[in-house]
This record gives sequence, structure tokens and C-alpha cells, in this order.
Amino acid sequence: MNILIIVAHPDKKSFNHAIANTVAETLHNNGHETVYIDLHECKFNAVLPNHEIYSDAQVSVEIEKYCEQLVEAEGIIVVHPNWWGQPPAILKGWVDRIFRPGVAYKFTGGDMGEGIPVGLLNAETAIVFNTSNTATEREISVFCDPLETLWKNCIFNLCGVDKFYRKMFNIVIASTVEERTEWLKEVKETIDKYYPAT
Repeated sequence: MNILIIVAHPDKKSFNHAIANTVAETLHNNGHETVYIDLHECKFNAVLPNHEIYSDAQVSVEIEKYCEQLVEAEGIIVVHPNWWGQPPAILKGWVDRIFRPGVAYKFTGGDMGEGIPVGLLNAETAIVFNTSNTATEREISVFCDPLETLWKNCIFNLCGVDKFYRKMFNIVIASTVEERTEWLKEVKETIDKYYPAT
């Protein structure tokens, strides 16, 4: 399978990068093809310019390539930290610019946006790995777990990706080497489950 991996963390020594590298290695060992995008290494411009808003907009070669990679992906895996209950700005900007109308979704007939869009993505499964410094119980009871709602309901389900799994690893800032080792083992087991060896 062709799997798209997106990582959004500025520090290559971060646990996010350890997760993304484990994902890529496991997929490779299982015989899958991958496209690995480190948004910070690519210096992705997260600002959506006015002329890109419309579905018939002319976009740059770079943006067109990202769109093609998204459309061609049979699976999507996103790795990022929880910053203020949101993805980092660079990742949110990537979604804004790449999950475009006509690429990730469309409105039908005379629908001017008031209805439910039709998802266009080919990926069957999306996985999101998050890191956080908030306990899971507090994330749910106090903040209502906004990242679950964002990725599952507002992005992937809307764009036609039916199977979704998300795992939040916490509390990273106080974690031990042993805990992080076990977390990476869990990442590998998750990838083996959703994208087993071919």
C-alpha cells in the first residue's frame, strides 16, 4: 500500500520524530511504500493565500504535488504534538492548503456549502499519533478532547476516510526512557495491525 506520513514538530530529536521514524520503519519492513513529509524540514508555508481558496484556483507546482500525494495515499498517518488543544500551525496550514475543495471533498449540485460535502480521498484508514503534557482524563473532562473531534469528525470523516484511529501519548515531559520505549512498541503494534506485512 501507498502510505502518506506527515510529521509536524520542529525538533528532529523530539519524541514525535521517534514516532514518525518508527511508523516509517515498520511500514517499510511490512512491504509498504511510503511518502514521508517532515513539514518543518520542507519549510512548508502554512499561510493560505486568497487566490487558493476556490476549487478552480491555480496552485503552485509544490501545492499540486502535495495534493497528488494526498489523493494517491491508500493510508494516512499524522504525527504531531498537542499545542493548545490544536495541531501546530504548520500542520493546520498544510490541511488548509492541501485538503482542498475538489481534492479532498466536494459539494454536489447547487449546494453552496450549506449541505454535507462528499469525501474524495482514497485512503481507507487514517491514524493520528499525538503527544501531550495533559493527562487523558483532564483532556477529556476539561477540554473535551478537541483533537479527536478535529481529526475524526471535521477532517477525515468529512473527506471520506471511514476508518480512524488516534492515540495520545502522555505525559511526555515527565516520561521515562522505559515508558517511551513501550510507547514506540505500541506504535509498531498499531501499524502492524492496520498495515500488516504484504
